[in-house]
Amino acid sequence: MSSYRGRLAPSPTGRLHLGHARTFWIAHQRARAAHGALVFRNEDLDHARCRPEFVSAMFEDLHWLGLAWDEGPDVGGPCAPYAQSQRREFYLDAWRKLRDGGFIYPCTCSRKDLERALEAPHEDDDEVPYSGLCRHKISSARDFASPAGVSWRFHVPDGRPIQFDDLHFGSQQYLAGSSFSDFLVWRRDDIPAYQLAVVTDDHAMRITEVVRGADLLKSTARQLLLLEALGFPAPRYFHCPLVRDENNLRLAKRNHALSLRTLRQQGADPAALRARFAAELGWPA
Repeated sequence: MSSYRGRLAPSPTGRLHLGHARTFWIAHQRARAAHGALVFRNEDLDHARCRPEFVSAMFEDLHWLGLAWDEGPDVGGPCAPYAQSQRREFYLDAWRKLRDGGFIYPCTCSRKDLERALEAPHEDDDEVPYSGLCRHKISSARDFASPAGVSWRFHVPDGRPIQFDDLHFGSQQYLAGSSFSDFLVWRRDDIPAYQLAVVTDDHAMRITEVVRGADLLKSTARQLLLLEALGFPAPRYFHCPLVRDENNLRLAKRNHALSLRTLRQQGADPAALRARFAAELGWPA
C-alpha cells in the first residue's frame, strides 16, 4: 500500500444525494488508483441535526453504491475514534495551541450584530462576513482556560494572498480579509467549528489528499491559515465540480427526490450510476 491516504467525510444531517455520491466515488477512485488507504470519518458535530438513522444510512447507501473503505467507525483502524463527536480532546488541544500562539480571539457578537454588518446577501459563502468588532480582545485570549461561553475567531492576516494548486481546478488565490474575514473556530455552544475540526482530524488521520466539492474551495484558503498556525503540513486538494439540478442549483439534502436512498427504493442500478459519474468527468468507466 502506498503512502496515499484519502477520506470520505459525510455529515449525518440528512440523506446523501447524488452530489455526495459522485464526490465520494471520486475519492474512492483516486484512493484505489493510488493503491492507498481510504478513511471514513463521521462528521457528526452538529448535535441538533445529526440523527442515528442518517448515520446508518450513510454506511448502507455508500456500500450499495459499491464503495469500500479501509478505516472507519464500522471497521476500526489506527486513528480511531472515527466519529467527530468522540474527538473533543483533539479539538481542545488545537484550540489551546491557537490560543497560546495568539491566533484566535473570543467573540461575543450576537447573531443580530453579525446580521447588521451585512451590506448584501452572501448566498455563495458558508460564513457570514465578520466586521472585526471583537478583534481587540485577542490580547485577552490567554485569560480563558477553556473555549466555553463565547465564540472564537481566527484573526486572518488582512491583505495576505492565499494561493494553492487544486488538482482539478488548477491555481486558486484568495485575499485574506477581502475574500473572507475572521472565521469561527469554536462556537458559542461549546462545539468546535467545521474549519478547526476538519483541519485537526485530517492531520491526526494523516490524510494526504482531500477530495471534496467545489463549494469548499474558499474553505481551503481558511484551512491553510489554520494549518500554518498549528504547524501542520498541508494535504493536497482535489475539488469536484458540483452536481446541479434542472434549475442550475447545486443539490442539497433537502432535495429528497435525489437522495441515494430514494434512488435505491426506485430500483436504480449502482453500476449505471458509477458509469454516469465516470462519463460526466470523462473518465474510463
